[in-house]
Amino acid sequence: MKRDNGERLELTDIAKPYEPTSDERVALKALRTRRKKTPHLKVSENKGVVQLSLAHPDQMHGQFLLMDALATGEVDFYVELLSQLTNASVQGQRVSEQQLNFLIAVIKGIEPQDQLETMLAVQMAVVHMLTMTFARRLNNVDNIPQQDSAERTFNKLARTFAVQVEALKRYRTGGEQKVTVEHVTVNQGGKAIVGNVTHGGRGSPQNQETTS
Repeated sequence: MKRDNGERLELTDIAKPYEPTSDERVALKALRTRRKKTPHLKVSENKGVVQLSLAHPDQMHGQFLLMDALATGEVDFYVELLSQLTNASVQGQRVSEQQLNFLIAVIKGIEPQDQLETMLAVQMAVVHMLTMTFARRLNNVDNIPQQDSAERTFNKLARTFAVQVEALKRYRTGGEQKVTVEHVTVNQGGKAIVGNVTHGGRGSPQNQETTS
């Protein structure tokens, strides 16, 4: 074989397909298992009106996929939720398509099981985005007042996110917490709980016995 310039082309010059390592194959398999496939949202504007569409050959079935990922079968809920997410993705005077799809990706990653979890996931996604915004501002302040303002807001947002994570956890577990106490050492004259103790988040402690 020869090149266009007449030079001989050896077979060794042909690039071989990349052979992934075992770790890369495992990572790819895990990625395919974890990913919840939904069509990408596309943002366009026509005479000042923002329009959303799905990167899917059939818009209706694309919406079915996205509605399923958002844990809803209600069209009104779905439409208004996308409207709220679109408003939250405005940068300057335009909607950021990348930011909108990022919010959707965060919600999908939380894997909501009903509309209440979806609403909480939406708030968590937006709070996270705002937290990063104020982290950037905190890193680019010009004076002490700006630093104090950005720091206060950043801390409030970070704490809010932590509370939201805990709220989601409690909701998914029904508010129940189990605590097991073992190997209790009691000083003379003191009292202790003997045995295993289960504290229910929505009830009184069970299986408690005290000794003196």
